Amino acid sequence: MTELPGAQTILIADDEEDFLQILTYNLEKEGFRVIAVNDGKAALAALAEAPDLIILDIMMPERNGYEVCKDARSRGIRTPIIFLTAKDTVFDEVRGFEAGGDDYITKPFSPMTLLARVRAHLRKSPASSDCGLITIGDLVLNPENFHVTLAGIEIEFTRTEFNLLGFLVRHPNIVHTRGVLLSNVWGDETFVVDRTVDVHVGKVRKKLKEYGAFIETKAGVGYRFNTHRIEHADQA
Repeated sequence: MTELPGAQTILIADDEEDFLQILTYNLEKEGFRVIAVNDGKAALAALAEAPDLIILDIMMPERNGYEVCKDARSRGIRTPIIFLTAKDTVFDEVRGFEAGGDDYITKPFSPMTLLARVRAHLRKSPASSDCGLITIGDLVLNPENFHVTLAGIEIEFTRTEFNLLGFLVRHPNIVHTRGVLLSNVWGDETFVVDRTVDVHVGKVRKKLKEYGAFIETKAGVGYRFNTHRIEHADQA
């Protein structure tokens, strides 16, 4: 198929050859450049191509999807990662997010569902982010490259984690429901559940160390980033 000029690149890793061909066909039909591989080792090698989005099957030979994702994140790669799997338990979903994934699709699914998820994540790119540093106390967010520093030390964040933290700090001291966070961080075209928000908030809190306490939970409602606590801490 004809690749569109300036086409975005998508890396797909899945050991089911027929399934891989179907995904490749549908994505190429939409104008994407596709790198298709059938094991985890090949997926890690393909990271050198700097894909704009990565789609990983979990159960693969050589290296499974979780391992590929963790390896990518350890290299500082913040590219959105979507997991594909026949597993559908909450434990497997949470494990995918904890490995550094941004989304999770359970097989079987329609090509239109995958395309909607892909487009939703690709829209959350540095080019579409608000420019200018966001600084609250010792916490600094750079929307142009998704970098987060705390007291001058850089912290590794996935794009979804960055977008979640960015939304909270741009709209501080307001309790945001999980529905609002899902809509603004994941987008209306991405189907995720409330538990997804809780998992990501927990990961962000852990990475922010002492600043994680400033993300407060309003029981039964949602979350807020309380800048007043930071101000009081600075004055103490």
